[in-house]
Amino acid sequence: MTQAMPNPLMQLIPFIFIFLIFYFLVIRPEKNKTKERQRKIAALKKNDEIVTAGGIHGTVINVKEKTLTVRIDDNTKIEIDKTAVGRIEKVA
Repeated sequence: MTQAMPNPLMQLIPFIFIFLIFYFLVIRPEKNKTKERQRKIAALKKNDEIVTAGGIHGTVINVKEKTLTVRIDDNTKIEIDKTAVGRIEKVA
């Protein structure tokens, strides 16, 4: 009596199924979230209120290609990388 060997392709089906579930529940939404964040940062303009990743609240006063100048107090301005924007509080 010899047993027939299972088809190797049939053994891969559960792994493929798990990968598809992982892709649609984790990877794809994360990609969409990243694209949306990049779109919002690219659309920043003067007078938008932001919070940096470090927790600094400020108002955008100048937008450059890779940086933003942010007013954090009456006479205090800092220049930050666009990637340092944590969230956008209010769009002007």
